[in-house]
Amino acid sequence: MTLPIERARTRRPVTWVTIIGALLLPVVVGAILVAAFYDPAERLDNVTAAIVNDDEPVTIDDQTVPLGRQLTAGLVEGSDDLPSNLDWTITNDDDAAAGLADGTYSAVVTIPAEFSAAATSTAGDDPERAVIEVTTAPDNLVVDDAITAQITSAAASIMGQELSEVYLENVFLGFTTLGDQLGEAADGADQLASGADQLADGTAQYVDGVGQLAAGAQPLATGASALAPGIGEIADGAAALSAGGYEAADGIDDLAGGASALSTGASDLADGLSSLADLTAQIPEIPQGVIDAADAVAANSEEIGQFVTGSAATLTALADECRAAGDTGTVCAEIIALSDETNAALPTVTEILDDSDEIAAGIAQFQDAGPQLTAALQASAAGADEIATGIGGIAGGASQAASGVREIAAGTGALGTGADEASAGAAQVADGVQQLADGAQQAADGGTALVTGSDQTADGAGELASGLHTAADEIPSYTDDEAQTLASVVADPVEADGIGSDLFGATAVPLLAALALWIGGLGTFVALQAVTARALTSRSASALLALRGLAPAAAIGAAQGLLVAGVVQIAATYEFGEWTVFAGVCVVAGIAFAGVNQALVAVFGGAGRWIAALVAVLAVAAGIVSTVPGWLSSLAGAMPTAPAYSGMVAALTSDGSVGAALVGLTVWMLLAFIATVIAVARRRSAPAAHPLPA
Repeated sequence: MTLPIERARTRRPVTWVTIIGALLLPVVVGAILVAAFYDPAERLDNVTAAIVNDDEPVTIDDQTVPLGRQLTAGLVEGSDDLPSNLDWTITNDDDAAAGLADGTYSAVVTIPAEFSAAATSTAGDDPERAVIEVTTAPDNLVVDDAITAQITSAAASIMGQELSEVYLENVFLGFTTLGDQLGEAADGADQLASGADQLADGTAQYVDGVGQLAAGAQPLATGASALAPGIGEIADGAAALSAGGYEAADGIDDLAGGASALSTGASDLADGLSSLADLTAQIPEIPQGVIDAADAVAANSEEIGQFVTGSAATLTALADECRAAGDTGTVCAEIIALSDETNAALPTVTEILDDSDEIAAGIAQFQDAGPQLTAALQASAAGADEIATGIGGIAGGASQAASGVREIAAGTGALGTGADEASAGAAQVADGVQQLADGAQQAADGGTALVTGSDQTADGAGELASGLHTAADEIPSYTDDEAQTLASVVADPVEADGIGSDLFGATAVPLLAALALWIGGLGTFVALQAVTARALTSRSASALLALRGLAPAAAIGAAQGLLVAGVVQIAATYEFGEWTVFAGVCVVAGIAFAGVNQALVAVFGGAGRWIAALVAVLAVAAGIVSTVPGWLSSLAGAMPTAPAYSGMVAALTSDGSVGAALVGLTVWMLLAFIATVIAVARRRSAPAAHPLPA
């Protein structure tokens, strides 16, 4: 069955087969394009790639870390964000190279031998970035390389994020450990300061007691020195008594009185020495806790210095990392301030630790001096008692001598000998007491220096304790869960929400639909005549002739739009409301494209079809990626496919205006119809040299 429609470039009539072919052309084109490009993420398993794992696992804390194996598993297992994954094959270098050359593999991911070592090098002094190599086949299709690179980069990024989380979690837990250690060090410094205060108080009491001892021993030494010559005179008098006989009776009486007074003085001397011994015994002992604390500080001064210096160096390194990273957050600001305070207090702490041996030795020497001094005083008191007893005996002998000259004469020799011994003993007592006074003065001077040193130690330990407490309070503390959560956020601080797995996005369907309808309009006027061949002989108006050529093409275009929208709905399953608007835009676009293609063929002839093909190429070039040159994008935006594309996008995504797109298509339709009318009018006239055929 033929139709009253003219066929292009032939006199054969148009049949329903021709019309059906024109109708189905954009449907077939659209179905092929949608089937090929819509949602390629569901068919990633059509891409075959190889994995070559040359990684050598490392051992950390007696635990094997095979990161290459883990990355391989991550690539093979895929992601929850994609419905499918590449068809991965785990193989070796030779097979991968051969498969890449013969087309078996589209890409090869090679994990080098040092991958695990480099990925875990952040825990050492020489960190190194782990690198994997992606090699693609030279004859890959256009998007295969991008798909492989995207999936591989995503897997590597996820593994890098996991490694960063582990590293940061250890850092945050290290903050907690450092804070605990600083707290313990601060408590120890508090104890040291308290012990130094006690030492200073006890030493001050000791200095007071020793000062009193020195003050009392000095006149005692003077009296003992004066006692020695008197006893010598007694010895001389005893000799004269022995020689003088009865004349010595009166002198012996005097001697008895002087000996009694001397005995009383010696007893007083013994009592004074005993009092001094008791006073010395009352000097408080240095607390054992102070001695132990000073010995512990002296014994561990090097370890304490290393710990304090290491802690200060750790804080300085953390502060330097914060400054280098430009981080102005609260944690970094507190770490920098804490580092400055620690470094300011470090010289004082180091000086105290350097003098800890001398302080401990002085405390021990002072502790030993007290008992020795008490023993010396007690011995001196006993000697003074013996002197008093001896002088008392002298007094008794003198009294007996007063009652009888002969007995006195007989006993004067023994008296002289005893007096000589008493004189020598008194001189020794004087020397001992003088030494005691000198030693007590030296002990007082040393105790004063010890008090000053103890006060300085207490002040320095107090400053150290205050600084360490401040440091411990400023350093954040985290539980395991808090450290894990914070590490997860810091390792991946920015997350993009709303990114889908569709590699072509929501605009792919409108682009393919517009392209299919444009090709349908082009195909329609490959089969149909744009301008009737009877234009010269027809009596109808040019506009009516142009409309007769457009009407069947417009009907075919409308049907094409509806069919293409149906194919899209089968593939994408949009909501009915969205699809209804989309189908309406497709129908209007099919009619407008029919009018524009008619005008191109009517005005330019066969070149018009070439121009129509160029318009299709521009639509594809500007619709795939935004990196096209600006002039090319502007040129494509001026084509009739642009309002159709923007209207379809607006119908499916609510981005843009469907009304504006329909207005644009209507303007193109009117301009194309005017151009067709002008072309028809031009064909209705012929030069005089070429009359019309009979």
